[in-house]
Amino acid sequence: MTFSRQTTLGAQATVTGVGVHSGKPVSLTLGPAPVDAGYIFVRTGLEGSDREVQATAKSVIATEFATVLGDREGPIVSTAEHVLAALRGMGIDNATIEVDGPEVPIMDGSAAAFVAAIDQAGVVEQGARRRFIQVLKPVQVAIGDSFGELRPHTAGFRAEIEINFNNPAIGRQSFVLDLNPESFRRDVARARTFGCMNDVARLWSAGFALGASFENSVVFDDTKLLNTEGLRYADECARHKVLDAVGDLALAGLPILGAYRSVRGGHKLNNEVLKALMADRSAWKIVEADAVSVQTARRGRASADVNSGVLGGLAPAFGPDVS
Repeated sequence: MTFSRQTTLGAQATVTGVGVHSGKPVSLTLGPAPVDAGYIFVRTGLEGSDREVQATAKSVIATEFATVLGDREGPIVSTAEHVLAALRGMGIDNATIEVDGPEVPIMDGSAAAFVAAIDQAGVVEQGARRRFIQVLKPVQVAIGDSFGELRPHTAGFRAEIEINFNNPAIGRQSFVLDLNPESFRRDVARARTFGCMNDVARLWSAGFALGASFENSVVFDDTKLLNTEGLRYADECARHKVLDAVGDLALAGLPILGAYRSVRGGHKLNNEVLKALMADRSAWKIVEADAVSVQTARRGRASADVNSGVLGGLAPAFGPDVS
């Protein structure tokens, strides 16, 4: 499949775990959705009827410790970024995400379990052509020492993420991802959420991060890594920030044709840059897969790049939202 058409899941697949903040058990089921539905969260297990929310920037109501989606009645689901990253990274356009608790399960702190669920459910093409949000001009946001920018980049979606922590065990790291299913699976899907032990202790005392543990988080003290099994990548922290950015920018509602650069960012910055893009109607337009292919060919790019990038895949949870 070239995935020039929209995609959804072929069946349902369920994962179970705990909420990173509540520490309570929660199940999440990924399933098919119709053309142009995007990502629909369905909160089940409530008294009365279920609640639904479409995963878009307009639905974001908090970004301090995680991305929280809701409506006028309040929050519906928290910590949405990892499952959204998996769906966008694996090239899924339309899906339902049923959750029977207030949080998406943290699993091992990465998106690996959600990628496995997508593999189990299978990916199927739909009848309509894939659509994209093409960035037409740079959009920039600065928040204190943090800086984020979306700029034109027609050969798919690129994330350029830099972090710089005072903690010497983390320090300064950067990672660049040209997004397609292979690169997402190989380079960032297994990167875990991370934080410092003194931050975790403060969150525990405030009633947050009750489900955080060494099984689902990379934890540092002032000088070293505390996880006995070590890191999955030498630059795992930067790669996890890329994972978060892919998930947060999935709230555009369509795959983005553009490059995203973030310095010392997090959920809040990602969301503010996306909102700034959406607010400037001259900064973007919606294009279909065929139009993208023609544009790229005119710019002299090989069709193989189009198929593997644009058409093939475009489609810390417990830590403070700063680097």
